Amino acid sequence: MRRRLIQSTLAVVLVVIAVFGVSLVIVETRTITASAQERVDSEAVRLASIVDSRILAAEKITPELLGDQFGADQYAVIRIPDRAPIEVGDRPDGDVIEATRTGEEGETVTVQEPRSAVTREVARTLLIIGAVALLAVIAAVLLAVRQANRLASPLTDLAETAERLGSGDPRPRHKRYGVPELDRVADVLDSSAERIGRMLTAERRLAADASHQLRTPLTALSMRLEEITLTDDPDTVKEEATIALAQVERLTDVVQRLLTNSRDPRTGSAVTFDIDEVIQQQLAEWRPAYRSAGRAIVSSGKRHLHAVGTPGAVAQVLAALIENSLMHGGGTVALRTRVTGNQAVIEVTDEGPGVPADLGARIFERAISGRNSTGIGLAVARDLAEADGGRLEMLQATPPVFGLFLSRTPVRKDAGEERRTVR
Repeated sequence: MRRRLIQSTLAVVLVVIAVFGVSLVIVETRTITASAQERVDSEAVRLASIVDSRILAAEKITPELLGDQFGADQYAVIRIPDRAPIEVGDRPDGDVIEATRTGEEGETVTVQEPRSAVTREVARTLLIIGAVALLAVIAAVLLAVRQANRLASPLTDLAETAERLGSGDPRPRHKRYGVPELDRVADVLDSSAERIGRMLTAERRLAADASHQLRTPLTALSMRLEEITLTDDPDTVKEEATIALAQVERLTDVVQRLLTNSRDPRTGSAVTFDIDEVIQQQLAEWRPAYRSAGRAIVSSGKRHLHAVGTPGAVAQVLAALIENSLMHGGGTVALRTRVTGNQAVIEVTDEGPGVPADLGARIFERAISGRNSTGIGLAVARDLAEADGGRLEMLQATPPVFGLFLSRTPVRKDAGEERRTVR
């Protein structure tokens, strides 16, 4: 492209020089020739006037007398009736420019000038025009190179940017070139880079969330399957298989929830559910792990609370809090339920050292962890809670208390019991 721009600019300049240069040469040649002819005519008139004045004064006319008032390159012949011709200067060879004038006393004055003088003047003029044309060509080449670099370098940068996008580097460059068309392309590439970056971030986040959220259910499922392989009691096998099937269903719900939340975090399938059922399911699922660690997990607080939300999402949030207490906490883990205003609150606490003071509210940020963990469990749990219309907060740092706030609805009791509203 750079070569084409230089060649096209140079071609345009050469065409312009050819058109205007040839015209200028023709005009200048004619002007110089006409000027030389006028000069010879003027010299013939002047010489005839001098000869007339000499004849009237009866003075002698000699070549020496006239030569003092005559050009060096010019030649003149003066013919006076009844006298011999008088020659002034050297007769030129070759082509000449000639002018003849007749004086008042009947004399004839012929002035000649070699055309070579005109040719030399035309040559000097052509040399000047050629020098100007050469300077114009050099200036055009320099301008073409500058313009080509101004256009080709941004295109090279844009090509490199597009190549980086294709190789998986979505960082926008935010570089502009002062050319509206190229700046528009740069804007589009930067916008594409930002969109690709967001997409890659979402994909990595989904992969990290899926890895974190599926690890615990898969571990619990493998423990159930191990129990089945180690027993010969059909009733135990049936019981463990039933629990394993329930865990598979919850695992499927986890996967579906992650996919749904990755597309649109606000999308959910909120229903009215019994909080006790979700808590009991979590207790049953986590007791083996706590038992292996020599710890206990219990529940307390207000019973028969109902809330509006997605049971699977609430279970995942509680699982994240319980796992967090298992990994970072100590002593007995307690799940307490209470009511505040029109919200049901599930608190998860343990007897461990609590959240370090340097973490504070940053505990819910991704990649923030007090120990060597992924640092995404609580972040995912908060996202799930907010996507379900609730919220997850750290109510106390030491001992640690995390609260899951859910909207609740009035519940009608069984027949024969009076209607009550959970407060």
